[in-house]
Amino acid sequence: MLKLALGPLLYYWPRAKVMEFYEEISDSPVDIVYLGETVCSRRHELRAADWLAVAELLQGCGKEVVMSTLALIESSADVGAQRKLVANGRFQVEANDMGAVQMLSGQPFVAGPHLNVYNPPTLALLHELGARRWVMPLEMGRAGLAHMQRERPQGMETEVFAFGRMPLAFSARCFTARNRNLPKDDCRFSCIDHPDGLMMQTREKQPFLVLNGIQSQSALVYNLAAEIVQMAELGVDVARLNPQSTHMKQIIAAFDAARTGALAPRKAVDIISPLLPAEACNGYWYGKPGLEYNMESTA
Repeated sequence: MLKLALGPLLYYWPRAKVMEFYEEISDSPVDIVYLGETVCSRRHELRAADWLAVAELLQGCGKEVVMSTLALIESSADVGAQRKLVANGRFQVEANDMGAVQMLSGQPFVAGPHLNVYNPPTLALLHELGARRWVMPLEMGRAGLAHMQRERPQGMETEVFAFGRMPLAFSARCFTARNRNLPKDDCRFSCIDHPDGLMMQTREKQPFLVLNGIQSQSALVYNLAAEIVQMAELGVDVARLNPQSTHMKQIIAAFDAARTGALAPRKAVDIISPLLPAEACNGYWYGKPGLEYNMESTA
């Protein structure tokens, strides 16, 4: 059966909220939980020891735990922290940049979505280095995935990003701080005031992007609940759901019911839609502009 994974927390939440969130997740039907800071090394509500304590809690509840690395390394301190994470000795690691891949070479790891694996030779190389699961790039559609599935190495699992605002790009600049006319080195941790990111609109007041520190996200929420059967037919092993600040447990439950057949995919979409912080999209899956929503599987 298709597994459900909870992706790493991309936003900056107060420590108490983070701990409460993962306590709720501990008895949810997700099979895999990714933990750790992947966006900005300045975020310190939870330290490395705290993330490992959360990992122990979730593992004790039967979850597979994976520690995720930063997608953008900016300093020698970041490199040092990444080395410690890679050497944690207890939990598998998701590599989100090629530096992490080099550190993990020779041991099992997850090739994260930010490695941008678009062709079978790259996937084969990562498998030779130790990758045992890869996460499809967000912009890849089902046609590209089908090609990758035909060529993927034996023993390599495939994970698809199936829910959440899409992390599209990273920058050395902090856009959330810039919005307050603050320099990055004195950001005053502005992103903690935006638990689902800061919406950016066009001059016509249309949703455009969401600012999340140094990360730019889609304004709309990617939702492949209706495509859960298609994923299974393509041999996908894992569907990834990224956290949002509210209603996450209900969203997980809807995906779980859809994957088991207890709920029709259309019904899952109907349950999830009013729980989103913005409208849904799924265009990339169908090879169309990402902000479109295709009704092919929900008619």
